[in-house]
Amino acid sequence: MADEQARAQAASGVARPRWSLHRGDVLDVYVEWPRPALIMSDGAYGVGGFPGDPRTPSELANWYAPHIENWSKFAHPATTLWFWNTEIGWANVHPLLDEAGWDYVQSIVWDKGLSHIAGNVNGDTIRQFPVTTEVCVFYRRRLEFETAEGVMSAKQWLRHEWRRAGLPLYRANEACGVANAATRKYLTQDWLWYFPPPEMLERLVVYANRHGDPQGAPYYSVDGASLLTASEWSRLRHVWTHVHGLTNVWPRPALHSDERYKGNGIRSAPRVHNPGRHAAVHLNQKPIEFMRRIITAATRPGDVVWEPFGGLCSAAAAAIASGRHACAAEQVHHFADVAEQRLLEASTAPHENL
Repeated sequence: MADEQARAQAASGVARPRWSLHRGDVLDVYVEWPRPALIMSDGAYGVGGFPGDPRTPSELANWYAPHIENWSKFAHPATTLWFWNTEIGWANVHPLLDEAGWDYVQSIVWDKGLSHIAGNVNGDTIRQFPVTTEVCVFYRRRLEFETAEGVMSAKQWLRHEWRRAGLPLYRANEACGVANAATRKYLTQDWLWYFPPPEMLERLVVYANRHGDPQGAPYYSVDGASLLTASEWSRLRHVWTHVHGLTNVWPRPALHSDERYKGNGIRSAPRVHNPGRHAAVHLNQKPIEFMRRIITAATRPGDVVWEPFGGLCSAAAAAIASGRHACAAEQVHHFADVAEQRLLEASTAPHENL
């Protein structure tokens, strides 16, 4: 596959994003992948939907445990995680993510519309409000700092270092060149706390080390020697590119258009072992529009995107189309066949055609 990718890139005459697709268990390759800026998880739902998917959501925490361990080990402080699942499936996994240092940000709801109800009704589901949704839950790494007094959150650490320097709180305003704003925003410990902009953080660092007690220096140092800089502080916070008017409810029907890969070769998908010539290759293919929306919001061009449970690799394809590098894995052979063809196409096609 690597040779095919290299040939495709050479033929295009244009430097393209790198990508890899592992055909097998992703647990075997986490250690080989470059550290991710973003992880797109679309794995087990606890519905027995593919080989290895637990039959009930109550088993999902054990299923995800080794993956969460690896995500936590290899993530950057600014890595984000986007966890696709059912509401009850996510609820079973959330405590494990929280314990591993992933902070909940928000839930995004995919509203598939009334047409999604057809065929999904039985004697049980008719006695409730029809379900037309699934969720993608946004997490970020919990930013914490080691100190002699124990592990502290960023909010706690900023005030702790200022106090350790022996400076009264009001002098933070002088350091930042503002009237009573630094104390209320950057050193407060209540819900009004603000993550300091890089230039303000650097002013606090310089001031504390210039005017603080020399005996305790350095202050605001991660390694105990060098001072934290504005650029380093900026890299500790996840990327976010805001889109005006876009909320956390994304209405769109489940895929039934030409974007849906089928056993009859739509969108150049190869023939695969699949029951029924016109049956969908994958039961829950995600819209590439959603994947691109997430990736462009939370990463920069050149960043690495992980898709550990590739399926048809919608996230990896969107990452390549957006100028990011993609690392994906898929164990089911006929899914991997379609995914590999899709990624080869994505690595050579003009972005607007993806």
